[in-house]
Amino acid sequence: MNKYHLKCTQCGEVIPDFATWFSQNQQCKCGCKRADVVYSADYHKITELTKPEHKPANFYHYFDFLPVMDKKNIVSFGEGAIPIEEWDFLEKYAREKYGVNCKVMVYRNDLNGGSNTFKDIAASLAASLFKENGVKEFCVASTGNTATAYARYLAEAGIKFTVFMPHDACEDTVKAIRSYGQTVIVCNGTYGDAKKAANDFHEQNQVLISTGNIDPIRVEAKKTMVFEYLRQLGKMPDVYMQAVAGGTGPIALDKGIRDLQTTFPETKMPRMLLVQQDTCDPMVQGWENAVKAGFPEGYEKNYPVIPNPQTKISILTAGNPGMYPIVAPIVRKSGGTFLRMKESELAKYGRIVKDERGIYFGPASIVCFAGFYKALEEGQIHDGETVLLNTGEGADRATWFKKMVDEESSL
Repeated sequence: MNKYHLKCTQCGEVIPDFATWFSQNQQCKCGCKRADVVYSADYHKITELTKPEHKPANFYHYFDFLPVMDKKNIVSFGEGAIPIEEWDFLEKYAREKYGVNCKVMVYRNDLNGGSNTFKDIAASLAASLFKENGVKEFCVASTGNTATAYARYLAEAGIKFTVFMPHDACEDTVKAIRSYGQTVIVCNGTYGDAKKAANDFHEQNQVLISTGNIDPIRVEAKKTMVFEYLRQLGKMPDVYMQAVAGGTGPIALDKGIRDLQTTFPETKMPRMLLVQQDTCDPMVQGWENAVKAGFPEGYEKNYPVIPNPQTKISILTAGNPGMYPIVAPIVRKSGGTFLRMKESELAKYGRIVKDERGIYFGPASIVCFAGFYKALEEGQIHDGETVLLNTGEGADRATWFKKMVDEESSL
């Protein structure tokens, strides 16, 4: 019996393995680029793997539920087995300001092994699968975190990598990618222009390209966070929060929960509270319109496009959120909502994290962090709940933001 197969989410076609998936240009014969990976392993094994005494070296602790066939092909820098910390100062704030008694846990992606971001697990699994299946070259359009993570992991696997970035790409990020010997092409236009340039390169050179937020590699890697929540918390959180641009996180969380529910139907889907900054908030606007209209049929297809977002948070610049039609129904199913924070207040919230924990979070992480305060303000967090903040990245490649936080601290 094969360890896994892929199943097209549109027509149900079974694709036997990733070798076939790659040979079909990462799509089903029907043209759909979204497929779920289905495993032959018994999900009762998760009960053993998530016992708290386990101290995994990386997320390949869940090898039976990942699509790598041979462990010798694993490319890892210790990603995915990161700490979940209880931040009691947020609990105190909720209690004293709003009378809400809750537990606040923070999933520290800034402590990931590869590039200290939420993207490291996806980059690790991609490098491992490419190595295992003989892929020699890959390309992507990226605003930062994905490119940096993939640059390191693919370099380790000996895979040539070309990144297309928008004109306002962070210089620190460009330098980091090039430091791994990979190629960066900074386009003259927006992220949309970078995506077009990457696609042209893919077609002209027959190079595999990232299929974005629905890429089953990214989804399968990130769904392991569900297992980590069970291992470290002993249960699923009641509320899940993250900053969102594309939406792989919510899609992966939903996949992980659905997988577990095949064996453990009582597994609870956390209420998703997804946060965007007010300078690039098309998902929030689309959701607000849906709420006002009472969620009419087809509501998920109605969202604005922001052609040139005026935001300093380069990794959250998805002005045309193509994943909203997938993400919005997931959020609605969870009983959750979308929240908006003010980008002008980023440094203030960054200062709170620095003063309380002695660390610098990256700007996208602060969008999530600020969302907790907004959620309290809007009555989205209730007594007795466990809230998990899935923070995206540290500030190592955002020196401009560190400077802002330091200046805010000195006021």
